[in-house]
Amino acid sequence: MLKKIFGFDAAKHSVKTEVLAGITTFLTMAYILAVNPSIMGVTGMDKGALFTSTALVSALACILMAVYAKLPIALAPGMGLNAFFAFVVCLAMGYSWQMALTAVFLEGLIFIFLTITNLREKLLEALPLCVKNAIGPAIGLFIAFLGMQNAGLIVKNDATMVALGDMTAATPLLCLIGLCITVALMIKGMNGALLWGMLITTLLGIPMGVTNIGGIVSAPPSMESICFALQFDQIFTVDMAIIVFTLLFMDMFDTIGTLFGVAQNAKMVDANGNVPWIRKAMMVDACATTAGALLGNCTVTAYMESASGVTAGGRTGLTAMTTGICFIAALFMAPLFLSIPTAATGLALILVGVMMMTSVTQLDFLDYTNAVPSFMCIAFMVLSCSISNGIVMGLLSYVLIHIACGRFSKLTIGNFILAAIFSLKFLI
Repeated sequence: MLKKIFGFDAAKHSVKTEVLAGITTFLTMAYILAVNPSIMGVTGMDKGALFTSTALVSALACILMAVYAKLPIALAPGMGLNAFFAFVVCLAMGYSWQMALTAVFLEGLIFIFLTITNLREKLLEALPLCVKNAIGPAIGLFIAFLGMQNAGLIVKNDATMVALGDMTAATPLLCLIGLCITVALMIKGMNGALLWGMLITTLLGIPMGVTNIGGIVSAPPSMESICFALQFDQIFTVDMAIIVFTLLFMDMFDTIGTLFGVAQNAKMVDANGNVPWIRKAMMVDACATTAGALLGNCTVTAYMESASGVTAGGRTGLTAMTTGICFIAALFMAPLFLSIPTAATGLALILVGVMMMTSVTQLDFLDYTNAVPSFMCIAFMVLSCSISNGIVMGLLSYVLIHIACGRFSKLTIGNFILAAIFSLKFLI
């Protein structure tokens, strides 16, 4: 039954490992339950309703990924995408949150069409191999950077943009202690070492004043005020077209980057640098976005924190199913789940970053036609805090360098088409 539903093979996989991996993934991305309502709430949407919607949409998306695609990849309303929804569409452009939800709904429908016609998969195949091989390490550094920021190890600095945090402060210190403990558990080969390390760090945070448990059980708020609140009176305007295209672009390449990065970490990439199951994963992403809009939320996308579950051994849909069940439990146990400190999630993201650096050995830094695009992908993804920006700069530099060198035979029609699409990002 497990094989039929989740792609689980008892000869290769362990139920215990898959479940622990799913819990690990959830704990590293549970912050979305608090952050997403906070960001989208500035539009006037009810934050309580947004909390319930975020948990429910994430749960449904993860379960669909588990059953349909049978993959250990979790989904939730996307960071960055929620900020564009709230601060750009609603606050800067002055549109209602109902119209923004309509744009997300339309984007989801377009995504479904692009996936059915195989265009999204063709976009991934059009990426040069050197850029594909750079995506994993780039996301690894990006994830580690976010983990360091969340734990206070890296802080904002007006002179140098970023700087080292106060290592004597409670949260950074707890993160470093937890990191050392977790690495020790991993070296000793303990099953679920990443999850246990996070839990130990959470407990150590209680006497240090970092972990604050504000309760265990609470009833989920009603989401009636934001459900099925679409507004179609302005769908044929230029602004709506720009909004939909921007959401489409951001989600498309964030998802492609995340799926490919996680696939590299799980060694699910074939010899040609392609991911055989990516179409199913993209269909889940598209359907979840469409359904999420109806339930009052922003674009749903695959989460790079899924790499934490893959690092913990997750390889099948049972991992995603476990994450989905955790989101359902969070509907009724929000105070407990939200008590996990950023020091604990931060150390997990740092270690995931370490694991995702392994494919950097596949990059040829002696051949500048490949080395520079790879480096551009990594550098821009981390320094601009955007997966799509990294992929864009990697591909554009690859095409332009080959044109400058006169190596047209190395370029494909797909490279040119994708470069033209990427260029629109800077024009709109």
